[in-house]
Parts: sequence; structure tokens; C-alpha cells
Amino acid sequence: MKLKKRGMLALLLTLTLSLITAGCGQSNAPTPAPSTSEGVAKEISVGLIPAEAKVSDQAMEKFRTYLAQQTGSTIKMGTYPDYNGVVEAMNAGKLDMAFLGPLTYVIANHKGGARAIAAKTAKGVPYYYSYILVHKDAPYNTLDDLLKDPKSVDFAFGDINSTSGSLVPGVELKKRGVFRSKDDSDFKSVVYTGAHDVTALSIQNKKVTAGAIDSAYYDKLVEQKKVDETQFKKIWQSDKLFQYPFAVSKSVNDATAQKLQDALVNMKDKEILDAFAADGFVKAEDKDYAAIRSVAEADGRLK
Repeated sequence: MKLKKRGMLALLLTLTLSLITAGCGQSNAPTPAPSTSEGVAKEISVGLIPAEAKVSDQAMEKFRTYLAQQTGSTIKMGTYPDYNGVVEAMNAGKLDMAFLGPLTYVIANHKGGARAIAAKTAKGVPYYYSYILVHKDAPYNTLDDLLKDPKSVDFAFGDINSTSGSLVPGVELKKRGVFRSKDDSDFKSVVYTGAHDVTALSIQNKKVTAGAIDSAYYDKLVEQKKVDETQFKKIWQSDKLFQYPFAVSKSVNDATAQKLQDALVNMKDKEILDAFAADGFVKAEDKDYAAIRSVAEADGRLK
């Protein structure tokens, strides 16, 4: 009996120690860190390019306030001098969201994994075109007319990383054998104005012979009476291009991206929309920019 009791006591002691050890093992195990995808970021930084978004201080503050209200986050908003500056800032983790040209978005996606979440609409659709315009007094009615004597033509592109102001018209002119680079072309001169409004005014004031421009920005400039539509002739138009997106950096979690997307899609304030030459925003994703990516690859823009 004593042996049996001792055996029972030993068994109970062993079971007790096992339970204690198991309990201690559970309490000492590291607690999993909460997933960042479960909540919206407390602070969101947003970047804009003045050459593409003509945001007044008042419109910028309205936009910042609107995003803050819709997301519940603190919104920090700033401007960058050009497309490349925004891409570098996103890649360096200094920007959570930015308004980009389609080509710039493709580059930002290629270099740093940026994600498109919303695209602007103009005249109710998320498409636009690249135009080549000349002054109404110019003796050209088609691009073929213009290229009969390229040595007499001063040609203006916009920002070198602009889709409609540089990439697409540049590829067209390369196909026609008259343009290879700024310093190697059959034109009298080639300039990069840096912005669509500067290109339009340069054509209107006869400082250049012809220029490439974003159709939506041109229409907005006409609507706002910043240029006189009667002073222009359109001699070339590209195929449809998917519109300018807002994109988030790869570090932005899904909950934050969703909140920002909802805020942009539901935005109705005309002053803010006018700043982006838009009448609204729709959901966008990376595959919407496949055609522009193909052109960028063919033109050696993705390295």
C-alpha cells in the first residue's frame, strides 16, 4: 500500500509540475505585435506637384481638412517641384500618398511599389488625351503638315516625365523620325516648359510653333479663361490615356489606403476638384496603367 501511495504521489507531483511548466511557458511566450493593417495611420503625409495641381493655399487647406475629417488622421500636405522629387520622396518613405501623372505613377510603382488607389475624371470619364497644338495663324492643319519642314518648328514639351506632355507625343515623333532627344532632333529647337499651362501660353503668345499638352488641363484652362480657345488649332490627338492617379506608398496599410480611397471617390468640393483639373475621382488600380507601362518600357523609361 505504501508503495502504491508513493507511486500515486509521485505521479501527481509529476502532473502538477508539468502543468506549472506549461503555464509558465504560456505566460513567457512573446505576445504577437498588432497588425498594422488593423487600423488607420494616425498621421498621413500627402505630396502635390504644383505644375500639375494648381492648388491655391485656400484649396490646399480645404483638401487637407477634408482628408483629416474623412480619415480621422492628422494630414500633412506639401508641394514638390517636379515629378521626380515626388517619386524620390515616396521611395524614401517621406510621403504616404501623392498625386502623380500616369507615367510618374508607373515609375513610382516600378521603383518603389507605389499603389494607385484613385484616378481623376474629366467630363465624367477617367480618360484623357495628349494633344499637339499650334497657334490658329500657323499654316498647319495636321501633324503631317507640321513635319514637312521641321527645321522651321520650335517644339514645346511639358515636364520631361509627363505622360501627355512628353512620353506619348515624344514616342509619336520618334516613330516619325524627327525626334530622338532634346539635343538630337530635326526641329529648329526643343524646349521642356515644365507645366501644361506654360506650354499653352507659349503657343498662344507665339513663343513656340507647336506644343504637347494634356487635354483635360487644356480644357480646364479654357474653361477658366486662362487661355483663349480661339487662338489654337489641334493638329494631333493620341489614343485614350488613363487619368492621373493618387497613389500610396507600399508602406501604407490596407485600412489607411481604403480610407483615403473612399475620401477621394466621395469628394465633391468644386474648388478642390478644380485644383486637379477634375470633376471627380474613381477607384483605380495598377492594371489600369498597363498600356502606359508598355509605352514607358519601350521608350526606356523604366530602369
